[in-house]
Amino acid sequence: MKLTSVLKPHEVQRDWVLIDAEGKTFGRILTEVATLLRGKHKPSFTPNVDCGDYVVIINAQKAKFTGVKLDDKEYFTYSGYFGSTKSKKLSDMLENHTEKLYRLAVRGMLPKTTLGRTMLKKLKVYAGSEHPHTAQINKGN
Repeated sequence: MKLTSVLKPHEVQRDWVLIDAEGKTFGRILTEVATLLRGKHKPSFTPNVDCGDYVVIINAQKAKFTGVKLDDKEYFTYSGYFGSTKSKKLSDMLENHTEKLYRLAVRGMLPKTTLGRTMLKKLKVYAGSEHPHTAQINKGN
């Protein structure tokens, strides 16, 4: 009797999942996305194999934020030089760099290894409702 099955990289079945972010809470969307990218929703989940699905997020700018995060939350960048710390508000990031905002947030929920970086490459974010992945998503369903 075989109790444990270990998934091999060539045995992975990947699907394309479409998530509409309009009217949904930002953090709740991201936890769902991280689970899908990692593959934890599948019964054949193996921690050391990239067994997750491709995720396409549309209407990313229309996500809801709770509290006063849009005004108060800031993202910092630092190049390593003195006085080079720069900050951007969440509202500016959402308006101008939507894909980068989602990638930063999801990256924190994935493993900090090369496996996590390959999982993050399967995330596609679009500010509007138009996306070029209709063929893959319709084929997967």
